Amino acid sequence: QVQLVESGGGLVQAGGSLRLSCAASGRTFSTFSSAGVGWFRQAAGKEREFVATITRKLGLTYYGDSVKGRFTISRDNAKNTVYLQMNSLKPEDTAVYYCAASYSPSSLANYQSGSAFDYWGQGTQVTVSS
Repeated sequence: QVQLVESGGGLVQAGGSLRLSCAASGRTFSTFSSAGVGWFRQAAGKEREFVATITRKLGLTYYGDSVKGRFTISRDNAKNTVYLQMNSLKPEDTAVYYCAASYSPSSLANYQSGSAFDYWGQGTQVTVSS
């Protein structure tokens, strides 16, 4: 079993930045470097939204249209951690942000829908004030 813990959320003014972290622990944490990892968010009263993902082997990155050019996903394999750097934050970025991991190959569509992921964190709140 893998446990994912998000951190780094908080309250920030519009135009500011935050960096979220997703740390892995548990039985397979040592192979976290081989996992595909995604970030999703869910605002109050809205459906879950794909934010970004980094793929398993090649480490390719993909972003949701609403965050392209502002958010960057990266990983530090030595720390078993994936980051989401969020710049130029907007009030509409306010949501609970979740990270998720998958150790199985899957399509980009499945990454983006979230169906590819077996493990999910509990989420961290990001609030952007105007």
